[in-house]
Amino acid sequence: MQKALMNCALILTAFTASAHAQSAPAKPSAIEAFGKGVQIYTCKASNGSYAWSLKAPDATLQDAKGNVIGKHFAGPSWQATDGSIVVGAPLNASPSPNASAIAWLVLQAKSHSGEGTMANVQYIVRTRTEGGVAPAGGCDASHPGSEVRVPYSAIYLFFRG
Repeated sequence: MQKALMNCALILTAFTASAHAQSAPAKPSAIEAFGKGVQIYTCKASNGSYAWSLKAPDATLQDAKGNVIGKHFAGPSWQATDGSIVVGAPLNASPSPNASAIAWLVLQAKSHSGEGTMANVQYIVRTRTEGGVAPAGGCDASHPGSEVRVPYSAIYLFFRG
């Protein structure tokens, strides 16, 4: 976790310096969103055993006032209500301080579509996670292909370039 926090601090420092170097930024250099939804897992066979495998997240993104500002889905992708999308690639994962929660992540944008809120997002940080961990059991030879939807929430920080 220490490494992830250091990476987050470096990203924050770089974007803060970049934002201050501009005379009058048209948009804030970072967006914070509260994500709430489910992590979808599929039961899959691998080397004679069975395990839950992450299929996709399915979550709504809200701002600090509770307004829906977008959604999070497979890719991993984030789409703003204006239609713009950013797809991320993981750079770093750290276990959550909460053992029953999914990992904290730092991702870098690998593609964008549309113009708007997500069009120039360069990094995504998932932190303060709750829930979302695959079940410990229920995936066996009698359940291949079955799905479970595990509730989760997280804070997402989107850093623009």
